Amino acid sequence: MYQPLADEIRPASLDDVVGQQHILGRGGLLRRIVESGQIPNMIFYGPSGTGKTTVARIIAERTNRSLRKLNATTAGIADIKRIIDELDTFLTPGGVLLYLDEIQYFNKKQQQSLLEFIEDGRITLIASTTENPYFTVFNAILSRSTVFEFKSIEPSDVKKAAMRAVDILNARRDTPLQLEPGVAEHIASACGGDVRKAINAVELLFSAAEGGTVTLADAKAISQRSAMRYDRDGDEHFDILSALMKSLRGSDPDAALHYLARLLEAGDLIGACRRILCSASEDVGLAYPQAVPIVKACVDSALQLGIPEAKLPLAEACILLATAPKSNTGVMAIDRAIADVKAGRTGPIPRELQNVHADGTGFEREQGYLYPHSFPNHWVRQQYLPDALKNVKYYEYGDNKTEQAARRYWEEIKK
Repeated sequence: MYQPLADEIRPASLDDVVGQQHILGRGGLLRRIVESGQIPNMIFYGPSGTGKTTVARIIAERTNRSLRKLNATTAGIADIKRIIDELDTFLTPGGVLLYLDEIQYFNKKQQQSLLEFIEDGRITLIASTTENPYFTVFNAILSRSTVFEFKSIEPSDVKKAAMRAVDILNARRDTPLQLEPGVAEHIASACGGDVRKAINAVELLFSAAEGGTVTLADAKAISQRSAMRYDRDGDEHFDILSALMKSLRGSDPDAALHYLARLLEAGDLIGACRRILCSASEDVGLAYPQAVPIVKACVDSALQLGIPEAKLPLAEACILLATAPKSNTGVMAIDRAIADVKAGRTGPIPRELQNVHADGTGFEREQGYLYPHSFPNHWVRQQYLPDALKNVKYYEYGDNKTEQAARRYWEEIKK
């Protein structure tokens, strides 16, 4: 039966694991825990191909516990019950080390079925997930586990793993293949920090090589968009959207264009449009109010054009927002107003502002509304807020040119 090379050459010791030096290097916390032999319940969190499964297997081999493996995408309660039934039998004399892959796909009931046995130590849980465990793993499991983050592998480390795969494959051939300059570097950078993906690329290139050489053109063709890490329902989706908006807010047009490019390459036109539209009001706001209609026109054009042409108006919108003056006074003002409403600080609407249909129907007095346009400068002093809030200030003028001009205008009139 065919066995992928990436699975065949998995590291057998922590020293052979690529990357993760922050937890597995000499003196790293996870390494010290493993070497102590006292294995707690753990959750490994990080992207695919970063060593989570490999490290779990190495840990299992260092314990005297029986290893059981489940993948939450296919396992169910029945599979958990079978493991529980083995406890306290000759099949599991030292207890069970359960490696649960993709734990985020277990529902609350499935996760809670493990609690009693995790609590008393008969099951030691090592779970892995590509999603943020603080969002996808229930608190009862989290409180009994230690979370370790596995990070994307640096290209320099990926290259070492790729070259190891090259050496192994060449050792199996009568005539070793040669790599054109730049092939290993391209594979290492194009895999997006996923070692498994890099090794799979090497294996595929070797199977398709002609003329005794692995060409850079083939390496580029095989990788194409493989460096993209993107899941519309996962952390990467929200991380990129967040990075786009924060780059716009931080007035960095280059970073904004980078994250826009990643969204468009992943085909997420709607997500990009929503964040760009939001930034026009949330981050630029009253410092440059015309940004809203301009950006709206760009977004409308992008939605009509579709990908790839949508990149043109959206790039303009990003550059405009990133280089525009910033003000969040509108956001702060409405948040303060909403906070008062949620807290019940409202009160009756002043009689002057009520609908005129109530006049003459038994009210103590008529409305008495003063029409501002009938007064000089289209303004007259009049109470608009309820009595309970009549002195509240939600909006404070920003320090940008536009809002300061408005402040001076109204201060002069309201003298």
